[in-house]
Amino acid sequence: MKKILPFGVLFLFVAIAVHAQKKKKDVINQLESKSETYIEIAHEIWGLAEMGYLEEKSSALLQKTLSEAGFSIDAGIAGIPTAFKAEYGSGYPVIAILGEYDALPGLSQEAVPEKKSAGGAAGHACGHHLFGTASTAAAISVKDWMEANNIKGTIRFYGCPAEEGGSGKVYMVREGVFNDVDVALHWHPSAANAASAGAALANKSAKFRFYGVSAHAAAAPQMGRSALDGVEAMNAMVNMMREHIPQEARIHYVITDGGKAPNVVPDYAEVYYYARHNTRDVVVDIFDRIVKAAEGAALGTGTTMEYEMIGGTHELLPNLTLQKIMHDNLTTVGGFTYSDEEIAFAEKISKSLGKPSLDLKTVETVQPYRETARAFGSTDVGDVSFTVPTAGMGAATWVPGTPAHSWQAVAAGGMSIGHKGMMVAAKTLSLTAMDLFQDTKTVEAAKKELQDRRGKDFTYVPMLGNRPPALDYRK
Repeated sequence: MKKILPFGVLFLFVAIAVHAQKKKKDVINQLESKSETYIEIAHEIWGLAEMGYLEEKSSALLQKTLSEAGFSIDAGIAGIPTAFKAEYGSGYPVIAILGEYDALPGLSQEAVPEKKSAGGAAGHACGHHLFGTASTAAAISVKDWMEANNIKGTIRFYGCPAEEGGSGKVYMVREGVFNDVDVALHWHPSAANAASAGAALANKSAKFRFYGVSAHAAAAPQMGRSALDGVEAMNAMVNMMREHIPQEARIHYVITDGGKAPNVVPDYAEVYYYARHNTRDVVVDIFDRIVKAAEGAALGTGTTMEYEMIGGTHELLPNLTLQKIMHDNLTTVGGFTYSDEEIAFAEKISKSLGKPSLDLKTVETVQPYRETARAFGSTDVGDVSFTVPTAGMGAATWVPGTPAHSWQAVAAGGMSIGHKGMMVAAKTLSLTAMDLFQDTKTVEAAKKELQDRRGKDFTYVPMLGNRPPALDYRK
């Protein structure tokens, strides 16, 4: 028999729900009223385009913005000059919002729908200028809501540098800066609005350095031992190894130094490697085999070799308790529409991607909720997710069909399409944090889910070992 609630109780529930929705609308409206301020901040960081661990001005700008909004700032955390923590409030729960702001090397385009260099060394081809700014906006908006409504707890923003291969968050996790956090929220620029359970590949990277003997390549080649031969022999062996690794695995490399002149036998050469897979144990095995290939290459070419670990991240651990709340709030916020000027811009971008036509459904709507996902890239958020219950989302900051790490991503991120998507993320993060501050039972359920997924015998071991932060990996 169905239990019928008394009218008074039912009325109370409805009144509470209506009041909560009104509060959410107020927060959304408040963020919208400040959008121009946040657009200016994002565009300034877009123009700075500072690479990993070099984000001095970008980090300082976000610190200044949060400080002026009433947050206390703890800069230079975990031994990283551009990492910081900003905090408001005190006590339980501690809700953290993650922000990134590093750019990628070799991608310096303008906010125009054709490939055109701006003459710089780097570009925001993964939209981290939007990432850091939207997360800052969300933290401030939650702080204002807490202050206005006397909400207990702590809202915290983490400034996270060098996500692109530098594993900034891994050092932060290793140093314990997330140990007292109850929930972590994050987002990422995308070509669609979605908040399903995420996935990411575990990743391990290193620079392999070969040392040989210089000689005149024509007059005395027998006196030389080519460091570049060592690199090329290593690459040949690793490329043969690809046939004998799991098909989901990925190995990438670039030769970062192959000598300076063809008529000089190079006495130094360097190659930069990534290994990835869905699980960290497989990555460790593949990486160890890559090291063996490097050792064999050195032996066979009469050179010597050393390698330096650069980065290493865990796979992403989903938390469905939190993820559904994130999805519901993204649905509340919804997508957005392009203006006529944005449509004209997007059509040119779409054409450059080889698309037959422009389809804006992923911009105007929210993707259906799913509890599983396939991993394509890597993120150091993975290490956070093994430490703290973590939920994330993507917002449509790029023209549909745009791949990350492309000039098309740089272009859309530098104009109003990216800015509109950024504000979708800021609103969704804000509403999700608000829900969690008011529902600590969900916070505790998320913690239990984390413990269950990790397993009772889990011990966190950073993939990059005990090396200090690789602050010069982009130099």
